Formats: sequence, C-alpha cells, structure tokens
Amino acid sequence: MTVLITGGMGFIGLHTAKAFVDAGEDVVITWYQTWREPDFIKDEFNKRVIIEKGDVSQGSVIRDIAKKHKVDGIVHLAVPGVAALSAAEDYRTNMTGLIDALEAAREAEVRRISVASSIAVYHSLGDGPYSETDRVPVESANPTETFKKAWEILGLHYASRTGIELINMRIGGIWGPLYHSGMNLPSRVTHAAVKGVEPEYIGGRVPFRGDNADIFYVKDTAKAIQTVHMADNLEHNIYNLGAGYQITNGDIESALKKVIPDANVEFQDGDGPAHKKDGYMKAERLGGLGFKPQWSVDDAIADYAAWLQAGNEK
Repeated sequence: MTVLITGGMGFIGLHTAKAFVDAGEDVVITWYQTWREPDFIKDEFNKRVIIEKGDVSQGSVIRDIAKKHKVDGIVHLAVPGVAALSAAEDYRTNMTGLIDALEAAREAEVRRISVASSIAVYHSLGDGPYSETDRVPVESANPTETFKKAWEILGLHYASRTGIELINMRIGGIWGPLYHSGMNLPSRVTHAAVKGVEPEYIGGRVPFRGDNADIFYVKDTAKAIQTVHMADNLEHNIYNLGAGYQITNGDIESALKKVIPDANVEFQDGDGPAHKKDGYMKAERLGGLGFKPQWSVDDAIADYAAWLQAGNEK
C-alpha cells in the first residue's frame, strides 16, 4: 500500500509517516512552507518516504500527487495554522484542501480516506466524557471547532454521494517532539523545565491541579491514525483518537518533577473557573480495533524531556 499523507511534513504528519513505515507501508508526504528532517525518519526520505511540495489551497495539488504516485489511501492532515490567515483565506484554504482531498480519493479509487477532525468538536459541550454519538451544537467558539464540524458533515455527505469510504478521526490534545506552538500545558512546562526557567502560562494564570484534559502523546496519536486507517473493516465513520481517560494538571506536574526534580513548576490546588468534569473522549471504538496507548504521562514527559535535552528545539 502507498498512503498519501497531506501535511505530512508537519508535527503530526511526520510521526504518522513513521507509524505507517513501521507497519510496512510506503508513504507520500506533502510539505509547503516548513521542512524538517528529524532523526527518527530522515533516513527514509526519498526511499520509503517520498516527499512532494504542494500548497493544498491551490485546487488540484492533492489530486495530482495521488495520481502521480498511484496511492491507494489518503490521510488528510493538512490545515492552515490557527489564526494564521484572514477569515476569508482561512475559509478558502480549509475548504479547498478538503474538496481536493475528497476528489483525489474519488478519482484514485482509494480504499479509504481518513480525515483529521478534533476533540475541539466537543468544546461547546459541558462535562464529559465525550462519545462519538454525542450531539454537538452548531455554535462554535473557535476556528478549529468550526472547521472540523463542517468538515465532518460535508465529508460524510460527499462520501454518501460518491461511494468512497471516509473516516473522521477526532484527535485529542497532541503534544511531544516537533510540537511547534507550545500552546498546550505539557509542552509548555516541559520546555520551561528543560531550559530551567519558569513557564509562561496562557493568560498569566497558574494552572489548577484539578483541571483535566484529553492529552495524547504524538507517538500514540500516530499509531492510532495508522491503526484506524489500516483496519480491515470499520463499523463506524467517526472515531475518537485519545487515551480514553483523563489526565489532570496534577498528573503533569507530578510526572515532570519525577524527571526534573528542580523544575520551577507549582500549580494551584483545586479546580479552575472553567473546569469541566471528565473532559476526555471515550475511546471504546478505537480500543475495539486493538489499539492500546503505549505512553503513560510519566513515560511521555520523560521521553519529551530527553528529546529536548538532546538539543532539539521543538
């Protein structure tokens, strides 16, 4: 099998490419503005991993690449950065990329197209845990929540009309090696601890130990994507890709102190004002495919810290 991974030079994309290569598959990855050569996969570049440059906002890029390499599967991860474009350009790039990926799947008659959705679709709900069968509101509070809901609806409608198999993957809060923005808490505090500085918290507010999230180490994320995409038969068209349990800020703080005891990280006791109970995704559907997370928060923090201590910037 040859799998096309759009956005494959990105943070999630490179780890996902590695997961497919480890599973015996060849991959084609796209890149546009950012080039990376991490040690864990660079030796496969131009061997098992073919690289194509392309701007997915240009209309037929994905179709052309899929046709050129005769791919039989597509994993669509490519999206513009959050708040990187104007409202109109953000809309155009997201939707043009989606349409091109769907058309590429149809024209190439691929076995399956797996599209990256997000835990953000549950953002406007209250307490969790969240299931694929939950009804999510139309109202959306941020660009990711907005576009991922729209992608799911439009993608499944397209699939029903054309007969392609499309799977929506609702991916949890991803972190780990190559994560570029540092927006989520485990990445932010691990970076600070390795550098020996105090973390800069979003909004300047020290996190509360009782708050929780669905954080999913990128290596587990990549394996989950590969597991879903390569499954022989899928009973559903939406899958939560997460660990299946909550991780509290206190868990993150504790794990970090085990690795770097003098880390300048001290969270507040209790719950924050925006606290949600059980703010994670149920993962029974993913588990039914034989997937089990391999990275505990302790092991993941240790692995990420070692990556940064080895001199990797992100």
